[in-house]
Amino acid sequence: MKHLFIINPAAGSRDRTAAYTAAITEICGKRGLDYRIAVSSAPGECRRLAREAAETGEAYRIYACGGDGTLNEVASGAAGWDNAAVTAYSGGSGNDFVKIFDQPKAFFDLERLLDAKEAVFDLIRCNDDLSLNICSVGLDARIGTDVSRYKRIPLLQGFRAYAASTLVNIIRGISEHYVVEINGETIDDEQTFVCVCNGRFYGGGFNPVPDADPTDGLLDVLLVRKVHRLEIPAVIGKYKNGCYAQLPDFVRHFRTDHITIRCDKPTPINLDGELRTAQVVDMSIAKEKVRFFYPKELTWHK
Repeated sequence: MKHLFIINPAAGSRDRTAAYTAAITEICGKRGLDYRIAVSSAPGECRRLAREAAETGEAYRIYACGGDGTLNEVASGAAGWDNAAVTAYSGGSGNDFVKIFDQPKAFFDLERLLDAKEAVFDLIRCNDDLSLNICSVGLDARIGTDVSRYKRIPLLQGFRAYAASTLVNIIRGISEHYVVEINGETIDDEQTFVCVCNGRFYGGGFNPVPDADPTDGLLDVLLVRKVHRLEIPAVIGKYKNGCYAQLPDFVRHFRTDHITIRCDKPTPINLDGELRTAQVVDMSIAKEKVRFFYPKELTWHK
C-alpha cells in the first residue's frame, strides 16, 4: 500500500505546508510506510496528482491535505478507480464534508486516519465536473464561492466568512429566473437558489438536509423560491438547521437522480466551494464512485 499526501497551500486561512510535512514525515516514518508528499502549485493540480497515482494501477491511499476544495479535486481525480481510496486530512477553512461523521475532528489526526475503514460514496456529475458534497445555483452559489474573498481576513474564518459573504450578496440581489426540470416536472419561476446535496454540511455549518445519504444513489434537492429581503433571516435560520419542512411556502424538497436548471444568463455554480459558471446546469448521480476511508471507530450513518 502506498500513501500519497497532496498538500494545498492555498487552503484555509494560512499556508500549512510546513506543519503538514512535519507531521507526515514523523508519523509515517515511525510506521515505516511507503509514502510521498506532493504540494500543489495551481488550481487543478491536486486532481492531476490524484489521477496520476490512480492510473499506475497500484494500491493507493490518497490524503487531501486542505479543505473541501482540495478534497473535491482529489476525489475527482481518483473517481472510478478501484485501486485508489481518498480521505480528507483536514486543514481548510470549512472541512464541511467530513461533518457527516460523528467525530469530524478525527480528520485532523493522522494517527487515526492511518487506522481506517472504507465506504464507497456517490458523486454528483455537474456538467463536466464532479462534486462529492454539495452543489448550488443562485444566491447560495454566489455566497459560497465568494467566501474565499473573506476567509483570510482576521476574525472572518469559518462561518463568519460565510456570514460576511451572505450580507454582501443579499445587498446585490436575491432571485433569478430559472426553468427547472426535475422528476418529470418543469418549474418556470423566480428562484432564490437551488441546492443539490450528496453530503449534509456546507458553508461552515449549514446542514440543509440532515438525512442526505451519500450512498443511496439519489440527490436531495431543495428549491427555494423568491424570498424578499425581510423574509431572509427567518428562512435562512430554518434552512441552515435542516428545518426546510417548516418552510412549505418557500422550499420544495425533491429526491432525484437528475436535475436540469436553465438560466437566462451564465450563472455562478458552487461546486464544493469552487466556482463554475454556466447557463445550463445539468446535475445527476455520476456513474463514477469514490472509495473514501476514515478513522475506523467513526460512523457517518444517521
